Amino acid sequence: VLDTARTVQELDITGFGFHRLTGNLKEFYSVTVSRNHRIIFRFEDGNAFDVDLLDYH
Repeated sequence: VLDTARTVQELDITGFGFHRLTGNLKEFYSVTVSRNHRIIFRFEDGNAFDVDLLDYH
C-alpha cells in the first residue's frame, strides 16, 4: 500500500489506524500492523520513506 499510494490521503483506509504523529515525530504518519506494532513513515512527493516498524509493548 505504501508503494502504490500517490497521496497521503490514499493511506487513510478504514481499519489501518492511519494518523499523523505529534511531538518529535510530527513529520511522520502511522498505520497499525497489529495490536502492538505500528509502521511509521514520512510521505512526500508520492513516496513513503524513513519507514520503520515499532513495537509499542
